[in-house]
This record gives sequence, structure tokens and C-alpha cells, in this order.
Amino acid sequence: MTTPTNDSDAILRAEDLTKEVEFEGASLTILRDVDISIARGEAVAIVGESGSGKTTLLGLLAGLDVPTRGRVWLDGDEISAFNEDERAQVRARAVGFVFQTFQLIDSLTALENVMLPAELRGERTAREDAIRYLERVGLGSRLKHYPRQLSGGEQQRVAIARAFCSEPLVLFADEPTGNLDTKTGHRIADLLFELNHENQTTLVLVTHDRSLADRCQSSTELAAGAVIA
Repeated sequence: MTTPTNDSDAILRAEDLTKEVEFEGASLTILRDVDISIARGEAVAIVGESGSGKTTLLGLLAGLDVPTRGRVWLDGDEISAFNEDERAQVRARAVGFVFQTFQLIDSLTALENVMLPAELRGERTAREDAIRYLERVGLGSRLKHYPRQLSGGEQQRVAIARAFCSEPLVLFADEPTGNLDTKTGHRIADLLFELNHENQTTLVLVTHDRSLADRCQSSTELAAGAVIA
């Protein structure tokens, strides 16, 4: 394990983060020299227009991808130096996700979708915990419903219950209201911030919605792959 040279109290930290990909024989820079430090329990928004590098940054911070250059520390582990299996172990232990597209398994009920990560970790209380979180998000009467039987807002509530049920240290939310109408989006945002406060989770929220970003304690703005504010 490698520890950061400073900001050692940060649960999530990136230094000189750069991501390049090959495209039609040329090198394309998606993210360039990004530094970020996030304290435990903090809610941080990553904002910017489409194509600014927001989702790429989230993927690197969460250990879903590795940088071309630079380093990432998550809960004291330098995950940018880990292989995929090692990064997966860190994600299973410390990370939760909420995506714009819900990412539910169609063949599983709401209860089974929420239980699945805990079951894979061998937790004995997976069912009880899943029921508790589904009740918390207002879906206690929909435990046996499949995703196709739920509205978009209900599916996102299942996804939020699944994310918080694993009690992650860091929750990454990528445009969590992007596929919802305005009224439903506001309700989902309220629920996300309420649960985040109750669980004292560190929240990293990727969004182009400035009103949603304003609810966070701080924000990092990207443009063309670089931090501008």
C-alpha cells in the first residue's frame, strides 16, 4: 500500500491524473493533469458539459479504469497501481454505484437485485438488509416486482437501495437523475442526499445539472478534460 504524501485524511485523492486513448492512429487526451482531494463524508460534484471528461474521471477515481499517467488513492490504497482483481476487491469493500441507466438485472426481483452484492460477499444478513433499505426508499410493497414492472423512478430507487445496502465508504453517482422527468428527478435527488447524510457516506456526484451540484459541499468543474474551477 502507498499512502499520499499529503492530504492523508482524504478518503479519495488523485494526483496529475491523465487519460489518453488511441483514435484513428492518433493519441486523444480525454483527461489532463487532474488533481482532486475529497474528505471523508464530503459530498462533491463533478460538473461540466457532455464530453468534458466527467465520467472518465469517475471511472478512474472508482478504479473501473486505470490512468495513462497519474495516481489515485482510495481509502489509503493506491488503486492506480493495482491490477483488475485487486481493484475489484477494493470496490467490493468500499464503493457503491448509482448510474443513469439503473443497471438492474431484468431477471431478478427488486429484492434480489438489492441482495445480490451482499450475497456475493457472503453476508448472512443480505436479505434483511435489502428489505430494510427497500422499505427506506418506499418500495417495501414492491419487493417481488421485476424491473420491467417498475417505473423509472422506482427502478432508480432500487438502484439507490442496492448501493447503500452495501454500506460503501464512497458512493459514485453518475447522472443519477438524467433519465427521469424533472419531478421524479427531484425526489430521487432528495432521497440520495438524505441517505448519504444518514449513512455519512462520501458522495461523488457526476452531473451537468448545476442545481444538483449546488447541493454538494464543493464542486470540480471540467472542460475539455481539464479542471477549470
